[in-house]
Amino acid sequence: MLDNKKQPKKQLNPFIRFSSIALQMGVTIYLGSKLGEWLDVKFNNTNQLYYKTVTLIAVFIAMYAVIKQVTKTKTNFND
Repeated sequence: MLDNKKQPKKQLNPFIRFSSIALQMGVTIYLGSKLGEWLDVKFNNTNQLYYKTVTLIAVFIAMYAVIKQVTKTKTNFND
């Protein structure tokens, strides 16, 4: 017979969790800057407008993801 008791989820070490958040943030910003750089070359833009804009958007996306994950972590610790 199958046991219907729910097994508690094993939580990751907070150090590992926050390290992965930092890595994700860095990768998001790096890829955003590379996309902006590629767009500047593709559209022959000399003032790096795409680079600056896409990198700034990537920073906002990364910050949103960090805030979302930290609040989720906070609620998991309170349970």
